Amino acid sequence: MKLAITNGRVIDPSQNLDGDFTIYIEDGVIDAIRRDKKPRGGYEILDAKGAVVSPGFVDLHTHLRDPGFEYREDIESGSRASAAGGFTTILCMANTNPVNDNASVTSMIVNRAKEVGLTNILPVGAVSKGLKGEQLAEIGEMVKAGCMAVSDDGRPVMNGKLMRHALEYAKSFDVPVITHAEDLSLSEGGSMNEGAASTAMGLKGIPAAAEESMIQRDLLLAKLTDHHLHVAHVSTATGLEMIRRAKKEGVRVTCEVTPHHLVLTDKSCSDYDANAKVNPPLRTDEDCAALIKALNDGTVDAIATDHAPHAQDEKEKTPFDCANCGLIGMETALPVLLKLVHEKKLPLKRLISLLTSGPAKAFKLNAGSLKKGMPADIVIFDPNQNVVIDPHQFHSKSKNSPFAGWKLKGKVLHTICRGKVVYGMSLRGAQATWQSK
Repeated sequence: MKLAITNGRVIDPSQNLDGDFTIYIEDGVIDAIRRDKKPRGGYEILDAKGAVVSPGFVDLHTHLRDPGFEYREDIESGSRASAAGGFTTILCMANTNPVNDNASVTSMIVNRAKEVGLTNILPVGAVSKGLKGEQLAEIGEMVKAGCMAVSDDGRPVMNGKLMRHALEYAKSFDVPVITHAEDLSLSEGGSMNEGAASTAMGLKGIPAAAEESMIQRDLLLAKLTDHHLHVAHVSTATGLEMIRRAKKEGVRVTCEVTPHHLVLTDKSCSDYDANAKVNPPLRTDEDCAALIKALNDGTVDAIATDHAPHAQDEKEKTPFDCANCGLIGMETALPVLLKLVHEKKLPLKRLISLLTSGPAKAFKLNAGSLKKGMPADIVIFDPNQNVVIDPHQFHSKSKNSPFAGWKLKGKVLHTICRGKVVYGMSLRGAQATWQSK
């Protein structure tokens, strides 16, 4: 298929592009980007007038729950949610059942993702067997089968010696180790951030130090082993300052923040809404401000959703501290993040870099760019279209979102993966369509 995308505002931070261009796609790859007033002949035309055209978004942190928890999400529903949110490449964590701690589980995920064919799904293998934090998983075999990183995310690697060995062993295969930074001895029994809000609600809190102490330990281990550490879902100002300082010292570290940690605080839990119960917990206004500052100054490499589907009954358990942690995020990420742009807290071009070239560069992925010869993974969105967040309209199987009812701006119009329009309006103006492989 030969496709030309015309009349859109093309923003590609990987090439410092921001302007009116025509993008030409042939055989699933970017063939050219030109300032053509009239597109070449022989191409099917997708008119992006009034919209932004950017590389497809890259999400370094999702939970697809497949295999084992398909009632929450599976690879097909997760792929649909991904495409609907403008994400063309997503990394899925290993806390499945069975755990993705061996090549056979990795291969199953890779093969199923290819069958669905809506988005690029890259598995993250476990650091330890069964996520138990006792023995290293078969990292080499998993990388050979398709894993792009390793992590016990959802659980911290409490054993410092094991974490050191994970960094040393992963270095042999040139894949990053993603840390879920949490000291369980400090967070045990807590269900939200420790502070005035938790006190008012009568709930045991989780101190920021539970996260920060483990970030510092793992930064020291990354320096010791001289290998790439990626810090997931950073939520505190002090944690970011540790990472900022380590980067200046030459430590091989990257990090991500989530949309919910940027726009929500622990006050969002005040009505005991378990949809706002996440791990790490929502923090303070001061932490939110520090995270936004870190987006702008380059400390943060990527924004990742930490998409974590749960069934309704798992979120409605009472009391609050018995409900599962996590929220779904791929379908709300764009409008939630554009809130920062509309409030002039973050430039649009910087936001796009944090969703495209930033994560791709951090993990050395063949994604996040519209350069000639790159896979034609593209999102077209209207940054000014009014939307009301309605979880019942989500493509995810789960509906656990704290943003229900929010009135925002930002709508994905088309998502293109490997040159195919996999989500959005058809080229002839029909209703939204899915075009799997």
